[in-house]
Amino acid sequence: MTTVTKPERRSWLRDHSELGICALLVVLGVLVLTDALRIPTDFAQRGPVGPKAVPVLVGSLLLVVAALLARDVLRGGKGEAEAGEDVDLSAPADWRTVLLLCGAFLANAVLIGVVGFPISGAILFWGAAYALGSRNLVRDPLLAAGLSIFTFVVFNNLLGVPLPGGPLMEVF
Repeated sequence: MTTVTKPERRSWLRDHSELGICALLVVLGVLVLTDALRIPTDFAQRGPVGPKAVPVLVGSLLLVVAALLARDVLRGGKGEAEAGEDVDLSAPADWRTVLLLCGAFLANAVLIGVVGFPISGAILFWGAAYALGSRNLVRDPLLAAGLSIFTFVVFNNLLGVPLPGGPLMEVF
């Protein structure tokens, strides 16, 4: 009888780390399926497909992908390293950029109900551009405002997805 030592077990887990993704996919698939099966449906209210069809399909496909990936990993398959990426993995994370992006998203979340999407979206887009290194103080706010107004008009007026307009509601 052979015993497996801790270094060998750690090495096996490191070589099969993709199984963690499989576990995540299984958890997501089960969550999607359980939520989908809880969707109330009335025969008179639904069409030929019903509201459960797509979530059940997505949850089932997540489980199938998890099983296929686990089979591949256990048979020795490995993901290929990105050949086109020029990333120095030894470089530290740029926490300033991450925190600035988080601040822009949080500002958008706090302000969207107060000032509406066109203004909070402009702050989000300008903040993201600033966090990612753009420092043009004339162009960036103008592009952010234009992109925010364009996004608002497309979603609110063309797609029928209501976004809070805030004080600019009467303009559009």
